[in-house]
Amino acid sequence: MTDQENPQQSALKVQAGIPPPESINLKAVSRFSRSKKGIMSPEEYAQGILAGNRTILSKAITLIESSLSAHYQVAQEVIALCLPHSGKSVRIGITGVPGVGKSTFIEALGTQLTRAGHKLAVLAIDPSSTRSKGSILGDKTRMETLSVNANAFIRPSPSSGSLGGVARKTRETIVLCEAAGFDTIFVETVGVGQSEVAVYAMVDFFLLLMLAGAGDELQGIKRGIIEMADAIIINKADGDNLAKADIAAAQVRNSLHLFPVSDSGWLPVTATCSAQTSQGINGVWQIVQQYLTLTQGNAFFTLKRREQSRQIMLDTINSYLTERFFTDASTIKLIKEIIPELIADKISPYKAAHLILEAYFSGLKMD
Repeated sequence: MTDQENPQQSALKVQAGIPPPESINLKAVSRFSRSKKGIMSPEEYAQGILAGNRTILSKAITLIESSLSAHYQVAQEVIALCLPHSGKSVRIGITGVPGVGKSTFIEALGTQLTRAGHKLAVLAIDPSSTRSKGSILGDKTRMETLSVNANAFIRPSPSSGSLGGVARKTRETIVLCEAAGFDTIFVETVGVGQSEVAVYAMVDFFLLLMLAGAGDELQGIKRGIIEMADAIIINKADGDNLAKADIAAAQVRNSLHLFPVSDSGWLPVTATCSAQTSQGINGVWQIVQQYLTLTQGNAFFTLKRREQSRQIMLDTINSYLTERFFTDASTIKLIKEIIPELIADKISPYKAAHLILEAYFSGLKMD
């Protein structure tokens, strides 16, 4: 007789034991339902952020990044509650060509800052695919040490195709991080391009990382980026590359004499460092401190923050109008009707745009 014919003798016999737990936690589901699909009240978000609760901070940032109108309303209330507690950090933009070592540099500098007692938030912007809109969000993987640091908070966010590779809601995220008690904010951008002015418009200090021995020492970086930089740091200055880094720094330093003096009165500084060995990293922070001493002393720091607030207002208006326009039902219908005429060359793109805009604003007047 086989084991299948005599189950009493089978080694596969299931013994009676403790009943298995339910696959669904009914209590958790109940709490989730009561919280309106996981969304808390603005006050609850704000209280958690001010208490330094990172889980709630992360959820609030996710809410800010959401494109749902219901989330937008709650997010704006959360920002309003946190705004009085913001503005006390040092905001530093860090950019450079792909492969320059931005993540390694941020981890090296961030580790030194947290050891000195600073609380650091890193807003790392990952490039989104223009086709799938997907993003790798791998900065936490690259910053292994910093990602487990109790005094550091790393938030990778997709750029979503926004100007300069900066996530559309980065400014609001800065407000929440400052309210949560982070005194230093790093904004790491996707790469280098003319649109990196978007980063400059939201930070106090703009740092450009470069490499030596990569052919053209300016590596195709446009004049506008050089003019915005408060410090140009030649990274990977170690080993056989040390001499090349010193030469590159001297060349960049000489080229800076061709640029006009900035309104801040600060002369951009060029230095070398090795993020891999941490050599020169402390010197980079000393440069930032020197800049803050100068600009806070001559009131440029405050003036720049006020100008940034003005720009945020204008950008918010532009963003709101764009969103309203492209979500208007009549506008969507009209665009669909005009596109076939456009494709058939029966109307020019300029005329089509004019007709759509005219119809939209006419509708606003009627309302």
